[in-house]
Amino acid sequence: MKKFTVHRGTAAPLRRTNVDTDQIIPVRFCASTTRDGHADALFADWRADPGFVLNKPEHRDATVLIAGNDFGTGSSREYAVWALQDYGFRAVLAPRYGDIFRANSLMNGLVTVVLPAPDIEWLWELVEAGPATCVTVDLEGLEVRAGGRAFPFSLDPESRHRILGGIDPIGSTLQHEDDIARYEAGRRPALPITV
Repeated sequence: MKKFTVHRGTAAPLRRTNVDTDQIIPVRFCASTTRDGHADALFADWRADPGFVLNKPEHRDATVLIAGNDFGTGSSREYAVWALQDYGFRAVLAPRYGDIFRANSLMNGLVTVVLPAPDIEWLWELVEAGPATCVTVDLEGLEVRAGGRAFPFSLDPESRHRILGGIDPIGSTLQHEDDIARYEAGRRPALPITV
């Protein structure tokens, strides 16, 4: 997992609400077992429309997605996170997320920032008027900055610590490998063990 401290990039304004994981990546593209190779499947059904935001030259290289309410609802499809990351997105800003999608995002290092709907609307208007506008997502300072404004956000300390360090949940557990080994060595031999 890549470390994420402060990210600066352009943003794509996805003015849609209730975007479920099947819209993020349709199930027909969820057959491989790797985390990469999913960029072309991201929003595949919508990208057939030449007017879709990611088809516009000014937003094709965006690394921050500004989405509407209830982004990532639906089935627990980790492929949705992988497709967003494979396309190049490092962060998503939205007023609310599907719980499982958000958990999958944070476990995989995709920063999902919750901002109030009026702030999302302001950011949509800003990047629509100026597609080259830099949007900064600062995980160290817990704020989004753009257009001379700062928008504070919160994130649970465990997820923040892992993403800042570029450590997935398994890596986080392995940081305590010596303690785990000491504990296992002191257990009674009759107790079950893991291998």
